[in-house]
Amino acid sequence: QVQLVESGGGLVQAGGSLRLSCAASGSIFSINAMGWFRQAPGKERDFVAQITWRGGITYYADPAKGRFTIIRDNAKNTMYLQMDRLKPEDTAVYYCAAKRTLARTTTASEYNYWGQGTQVTVSS
Repeated sequence: QVQLVESGGGLVQAGGSLRLSCAASGSIFSINAMGWFRQAPGKERDFVAQITWRGGITYYADPAKGRFTIIRDNAKNTMYLQMDRLKPEDTAVYYCAAKRTLARTTTASEYNYWGQGTQVTVSS
């Protein structure tokens, strides 16, 4: 089993920045990729970004490209999402996820482990 704990959410004005963290523990050796998803009220959980755990290969959803950066620190077993130039439409609960496969995927059901989520609110 893998446990994931997010932190770093909060309230920020449009144009500002936030850095989310996701600390992993447990059977980390089984992780091959990690990702971030977000879910706004009344909407489905959407893919934001993915990174392979060992190679650091990244993949972004279009809304995140050029504004968000996904990073991992293997020594600390922690993944980050640096979010810059935030917009009100970025408001959502952000979830950290991990999976055992390497394949690039935007599908939430293909991830095996999930954190509890952290709220990000961007005011206009």
